[in-house]
Amino acid sequence: MKKLNLLLLVLFSAISLNINALNFEAVNSDGKTIYYNIISNTDLTVEVTSGSTKYSGVINIPSSVSYNGEIFSVTSIGKEAFYGRSGLTSVTIPNSVTAIGTRAFDDCSGLTSITIPNSVTSIGIYAFWRCTGLTSIIIGNSVTSIGNNAFSLCYGLTSVTIPNSVTSIGIEAFNGCRGLTSITIPNSVTSIGNSAFNSCSKLTEINVDLENSNYSSIDGLLFNKDKTELIKFPGGKKGGYVIPNSVTSIGVEAFDGCSGLTSITIPNSVTSIGNSAFRNCSGLTSITIPNSVTSIGIEAFNGCSGLTSITIPNSVTSIGNSAF
Repeated sequence: MKKLNLLLLVLFSAISLNINALNFEAVNSDGKTIYYNIISNTDLTVEVTSGSTKYSGVINIPSSVSYNGEIFSVTSIGKEAFYGRSGLTSVTIPNSVTAIGTRAFDDCSGLTSITIPNSVTSIGIYAFWRCTGLTSIIIGNSVTSIGNNAFSLCYGLTSVTIPNSVTSIGIEAFNGCRGLTSITIPNSVTSIGNSAFNSCSKLTEINVDLENSNYSSIDGLLFNKDKTELIKFPGGKKGGYVIPNSVTSIGVEAFDGCSGLTSITIPNSVTSIGNSAFRNCSGLTSITIPNSVTSIGIEAFNGCSGLTSITIPNSVTSIGNSAF
């Protein structure tokens, strides 16, 4: 019985030591304490995590950190690592970091600028949400995805560069970035989420080379007549628009509230018109729905007071509530 108790005690102690070793703190070269979570004891990798200290001022994240006689590589910034740290003004992210987690810098209102290194491949959902003091972002050339709401409500953001490596921009990724006036989207992007640039009140143009682009949806974006650039006018803009033949669906709220829109041409490639796609387009006087369309979403044309007649083709099998 004594031997059994001793064995259980040893096992319990080993487990306790392992649990305690998952998290540790270390002081960087500037004398700032940074907290880490061990990702892998085998690969010797860690992520920056939140701690009892209130991160503030300038934080320089090292590329590696020593713990228990081992050198660990800092490969990611974990979930909510700097969440709500309004006193944080600047962060240096090392080239060892490959991922920025969910809400990593959420509500860091004092953060004014950030450079995301070329080593980072993904920016998590809500990563920089509500960073109201953020004025500029440089995204590294290895980032392939910008998560949902990644930069949503960054009111002060006036400049952002999206590299050619990015293939997807998430839902409401730049929602409420009312300081943005223009943005260029590279041809590498194949999908743009619903309302990606919603409530960007000063945004007057979104530039892209349509002839060489790979878009399959038009969520939240407008194409101009000559199809040389994408334009989003949140406040409404007079004019007619042609949707390119590569588009297969018109997403939720794609043209919602574009009161200045007077006409639009929908190509035969489109099979569905999403919920509220043309809601409150009061200036829209005519529209032709092609035979390729099979579904019209809820409130798709609700509030289109300028429409006097519309022809629905036989191909349509479902019409959502309050579509007209």
